[in-house]
Amino acid sequence: MGLQFEGATDNISEPQLAYIRGVLEKRGYKDTKVTIQAVGKDGDNFVASVKRIVVRNENGEFRMIAKIATQHELLRANMALENIFRNEHIMYTSVLPKFHELEEQADLPKKDRLRFPECYGSLTAAPHEVILLEDLQVPGFIMMDRFKTLSDECIRSVLRNFALLHSLSYALKNKELDVFNEYKSALFDVWANAANKVETTFLKPIENILLTLVGGDQRKKLIKDSIDHGLKLGLKLKKHDEDSKRSVIQHGDSWTNNILFRFDGDILQESILIDYQISRVSVPTFDVMYTIFNCTDHKTRLEHFYDWIDYYHSELEKALGNYGIKANYIYSRDQLYADLKRYAKVLFAVSLIVANNLVLNPEEAAKFKESIKKSMEDSEYSDFSPNEEETNLLKKRKVEELVDSFVKFGLL
Repeated sequence: MGLQFEGATDNISEPQLAYIRGVLEKRGYKDTKVTIQAVGKDGDNFVASVKRIVVRNENGEFRMIAKIATQHELLRANMALENIFRNEHIMYTSVLPKFHELEEQADLPKKDRLRFPECYGSLTAAPHEVILLEDLQVPGFIMMDRFKTLSDECIRSVLRNFALLHSLSYALKNKELDVFNEYKSALFDVWANAANKVETTFLKPIENILLTLVGGDQRKKLIKDSIDHGLKLGLKLKKHDEDSKRSVIQHGDSWTNNILFRFDGDILQESILIDYQISRVSVPTFDVMYTIFNCTDHKTRLEHFYDWIDYYHSELEKALGNYGIKANYIYSRDQLYADLKRYAKVLFAVSLIVANNLVLNPEEAAKFKESIKKSMEDSEYSDFSPNEEETNLLKKRKVEELVDSFVKFGLL
């Protein structure tokens, strides 16, 4: 009889199904049904199909999440999907387990360790990549609404995760620099790659769309050419900073859908970072600012911005102490604030790109994906502008608030 797959098997190739079958068989599942369910909606994931794999037998139920790579050749090439999936493979099979090893050596209590999803298997054979991960819905983690700002307590929880993640990078550099450098060389820098392709990808049309939506000549002036200039500045800073003592392996894409939270009633218990596809080596500031500017609104930032920056550094200082490293030596508070300004234009450019996608509803997100595919096939990128007035108003407000926040904090 063997394993019988049913449900949402669309977009899964035979090699991917065969790999999933092999992983389940190794876990002792033989003659039973395997149900595959689609996870999320269009707009939740732009570079992969996400499925929930559910299998039951006399011993109970087992679930896992499968991230499935597309076979669309042009989309794969233009989105660097092979490199992106390899990044996540490296993070889940090498980097994060190595970090866990460092925590074991330091004999840290569970509460002081970085939580990450268990990886059950990872296939890197292009174009049939698939990554199988712990289903965090089982222990009670949930995804927040990407259309709403994250609360102060949620942001603080994420910043603490960054402090743990970044401190582990510093600990690895301190103990095994050659291993850190091996990881650094292996990780593909998505934003550096994008910096060389602004004019030949869908990034330039995004800027054109935003310019038509926002109000105020000053806002338009600050947005004009900011994506191109910001990403190219990031390329220069990368060359300068990636070998510095303060560089870390960062998450790289910590927006709302890549962070899960677990509550007990209304009380937040913990958060966990998922989706390490854009991980790379850079300074800690990038992760911190990425979350603050992509997961909160202007009002919340005005109330908490500087407290959040200080909180991150205080948590980093505590975490570094677990490995006998002094924060003032490796990444002082003054350096953190200096990097906020050095990387501001880079994060502004990245945040504009992210903002364009965050507000799309599922139907529009699907159309956006199709417009990218069609543009690739026609070798000409066209502006995709949502038809729904509500979406355009959301985008207008989000981008105007981004500009206003960067200006308010003296970052532009």
